[in-house]
Amino acid sequence: MTTLFDPSNAPEDFRAGFVSLVGRPNAGKSTLTNALVGEKVAITSSKPQTTRHTIRGIVHREDFQLVLVDTPGLHRPRTLLGQRLNDLVTQTLGEVDAVGFCIPADEKIGPGDRYIASQLALLNRKPVVALVTKTDKVKPDAIAAQLLAVTALGDEVLGPENQGAGFAAVVPVSAVQGHQVEEVAKVLAERLPLSPPLYPDGELTDEPELTMVAELIREAALEGVRDELPHSVAVVVDEMNPREGRPADRPLLDIHANVFVERDSQKAIIIGKGGSRLKAIGSQARGSIEKLLGTAVYLDLRVKVAKEWQRDPKQLGRLGF
Repeated sequence: MTTLFDPSNAPEDFRAGFVSLVGRPNAGKSTLTNALVGEKVAITSSKPQTTRHTIRGIVHREDFQLVLVDTPGLHRPRTLLGQRLNDLVTQTLGEVDAVGFCIPADEKIGPGDRYIASQLALLNRKPVVALVTKTDKVKPDAIAAQLLAVTALGDEVLGPENQGAGFAAVVPVSAVQGHQVEEVAKVLAERLPLSPPLYPDGELTDEPELTMVAELIREAALEGVRDELPHSVAVVVDEMNPREGRPADRPLLDIHANVFVERDSQKAIIIGKGGSRLKAIGSQARGSIEKLLGTAVYLDLRVKVAKEWQRDPKQLGRLGF
């Protein structure tokens, strides 16, 4: 028997709301989202600028519910795609209850961090929690130095803490090791309004399955390729249907998807010698998709060239941006 979602059952002091994780590209936002949720809802890659959609990961606890909105990394745009990604971040920030600003522990604060802090200063005192990520990559004294530097950045850009400004909190975290992840959840939850749960217990994301499947394919395509390729890869799922005539206890999902790149040379990289690389991409993506959907998958991938799609408004629209 299915239990209906009844938010009125929540305790009176329950908190729920939306939190956006921001930061420059490759600051650890997606990895932290996945660690908080406990499942893979955002794609991760060692390449910057991996995330293109606002993936909502839902964190359920007894006394709060965090709805995490993972955004593309804020950066100074060089293409129409870059501008649209920045616009997406700005729109998202206007709709959330609090912001988690991710700054890696293993990199000095730079112009990109200052640029983002200056954008956050425009949010009319919306609470901003600074999250010093990737603490597993540096020694304790380096973490301490970064915490001081981040606190100083908040005082400088958002106003001194003793005047009720600055960062609402500064929390070190290692999503990879799981260190302080729960502390991050609690600190963010304290900034949420009193509210019953917004989503049923057990629901991890409100992203459509089609979008998540496309993202998992793109994640597999990004692994081990040249630095210029991540920005040029887009994935569109054309079809996703159960195969007819299969036994009820052995269902199979047929997925047909296109991987788009901008140049013939990039197509050759994705396909690889004798199709070896495309085969590896398909194998990795299929495993991730089967884990996500809980069913066996037949994955058909085609690689196509859409010349200069990042700069073409019509093609951007066709590819979902």
